[in-house]
Amino acid sequence: MLQYKKIEIELNEGNEDITKAVLELNNAFPKEEILLDVDKNKIIVNLRLLDLEKFKEKLNEITEKHNLSFQNPFTQIIYEIESIKSYGIKSGKRLYVDYDKERKVKNRKQKIEDRGKYFYARDNNFSKINNELPKDFENKIICADSEEFLKRLPDNCIDLIFTSPPYNFGLDYENHKDGINWNAYFDKLFGIFKECIRILKYGGRIIVNVQPLFSDYIPIHHIISNFFMENKMIWRAEILWDKHNYNAKYTAWGSWKSPSNPYLKYTWEFLEVFSKGDLKHEGDSKNADITDEEFKKWVYAKWDISPERNMKEFGHPAMFPEELVKRVLKLFSFENDIVLDPFNGVGTTTKVAKQLNRRFLGIDISEEYTKKAIERLKGISYQKKL
Repeated sequence: MLQYKKIEIELNEGNEDITKAVLELNNAFPKEEILLDVDKNKIIVNLRLLDLEKFKEKLNEITEKHNLSFQNPFTQIIYEIESIKSYGIKSGKRLYVDYDKERKVKNRKQKIEDRGKYFYARDNNFSKINNELPKDFENKIICADSEEFLKRLPDNCIDLIFTSPPYNFGLDYENHKDGINWNAYFDKLFGIFKECIRILKYGGRIIVNVQPLFSDYIPIHHIISNFFMENKMIWRAEILWDKHNYNAKYTAWGSWKSPSNPYLKYTWEFLEVFSKGDLKHEGDSKNADITDEEFKKWVYAKWDISPERNMKEFGHPAMFPEELVKRVLKLFSFENDIVLDPFNGVGTTTKVAKQLNRRFLGIDISEEYTKKAIERLKGISYQKKL
């Protein structure tokens, strides 16, 4: 037997045209999705699966046909349906019943605990006492070597770190040699990341945007993930950022039409997401600024976002787009949280942080990039939350 979510709408009095409208709606939509009934002085809506926009269009058509503009109960039906904030998505329609039902596995939570949920990070010695970032560094962009500068910050003072380190691909960064020996690259990178772990709050998040160097067969995203896990951080997600930036150099490093040495092509990068000590990040729910639709769309871990198109304007070879930062900050942080980018470049992270009412700290070793990052903040008002 089909299960429905029921909505009841009171009618002031019986109306033959309302009954006709209900019949027409039932003929327009499968009863497995929605079924309406008129019972004495009320309309009963049995709701299961619905394309809400199509339903609204059909309602408008039917109500105009039956001249139901005044005291129209269907307006209340739409209001009640839109007020339902908990639903899933199935084939582009809203699923209101059993969308969160466990599949196959019973007693899922207990079985997760029995297996040893994030067992590799349980024996950490992270302090649970969080500290304030010194006011001298709040909402600042600083030209410095991050590994040295971060040592000046207290433990547990940053809510979220979002960054994309130099790729080591041989790109033309200002004041940075990109393309050094891999051992030296990871030594420097992990020196910075160790400081990032130290200054991150208990329950805070680190998100690293990274693209493996496929031509060198170096899975940077796996190496970075392994580093954080060895340092007792909880791996919580891997987001695939699909840029759809195809090119046609099919044989640049491999064989043509032969299994001898095919080179695989990729149109995406990765966002590796880690938590310190606990999956939950404490914050006031009033400071959550992500919408229902954004949340439902963005928790699916494949984000289709075009790459940054204005890199020449800023003279930087590897910028990520503002939309990527927006999603990260709204999904993983609250307003008024402190956001750090230790490879701030020309300041995309700090710009979006300010736009979204986050406090921020950006650090970059390049004086030229730092000046451009500061310039990008002009005209953006930061409204501090009480």
